[in-house]
Amino acid sequence: MTNRQWLMTGAVVALLLMLPLFLPNFWLANILGRAMVYGIVALSLTFLAHYGGFISLAQTMMAGVAGYAVAMMAPTAIPLGPFAMSYGYAIPLAVLAATLTGALVGLIAVNTREIYLLMITLALAVGFSLFAQSNTQWFRGYEGIRNIVGPEVFGMPFRTHLVFYYVALITAVLLYLLVLYVVRTPFGLALQAIRDSARRTSAIGFSVALHRIGAFALAGFIAGCGGVLITFYNIGITPSSIGLWPTVAVLIMAVIGGLGHPVGAFLGALIYAVMDTFASSIIGHDRFNTLIGLVFLTIVLVSPDGVWGIGKRLAGLGGGKEPVSDPVAKLTAGGK
Repeated sequence: MTNRQWLMTGAVVALLLMLPLFLPNFWLANILGRAMVYGIVALSLTFLAHYGGFISLAQTMMAGVAGYAVAMMAPTAIPLGPFAMSYGYAIPLAVLAATLTGALVGLIAVNTREIYLLMITLALAVGFSLFAQSNTQWFRGYEGIRNIVGPEVFGMPFRTHLVFYYVALITAVLLYLLVLYVVRTPFGLALQAIRDSARRTSAIGFSVALHRIGAFALAGFIAGCGGVLITFYNIGITPSSIGLWPTVAVLIMAVIGGLGHPVGAFLGALIYAVMDTFASSIIGHDRFNTLIGLVFLTIVLVSPDGVWGIGKRLAGLGGGKEPVSDPVAKLTAGGK
């Protein structure tokens, strides 16, 4: 990013840090906090789509693996599982499970492209949801696992509005910065080079398969962090929370916000959260899907790079292009 973009990012983060002084608790937890935790899952999709060149519909599954893992190990779970332990151990193990799941998805889908990649990742996501729904011993079937309230933070319950908001904000910012850092490392440059020309990148000695699997593993890590926070937000997890519609909803968030930059994931999640909170109560939940579909179609037709692209054009920051135009050349130059 340019210096101007870094300054804008810092200003936005500073504003978000001060918002609790002005906004009621409802907005902090149910709008902004919710948008950030779902935006983290959308961020994992945006990372794969923009820098890897492949759109995965398995991100909700990865988040769900982390959600179910932390729920099965949570000391407050109802019903209490046989692997109950403190949240200090359960959370890292849950994120690790999502990371390994991401690597496994990458291994399965490493040789697929475009519509075939979409279909195989969608099949994995739906398959996991159906498995969770039918399994009563570990995943508790339709009922799911409840009372996943999260750990105490500085002696305050995680469900406290300020605690949840700031934890979600800090996690979102750190993961956002992680993505911006990774895409400028040799791994990130190689991933973008593979996106542009897999054959050319392979010819200079990089393993296309290993980089793609690594990208899915990193996306699984990001989605896992979001999945744990979503489970705390919902105070539990059920198969319906990782089913087909949540899977599509994450894709809608990413596309509405803009797949051309990581911040688009959070913009799309915020728009979705606002519409889901207010529009569905006005027009009825049954018609909400129609409304979000029309918004999705309009934004795609008006601006294929989403709200982020519209904002960049209005601000005169360029057409949303990344500063590295030829990752292969960048790699052969030693990343300079």
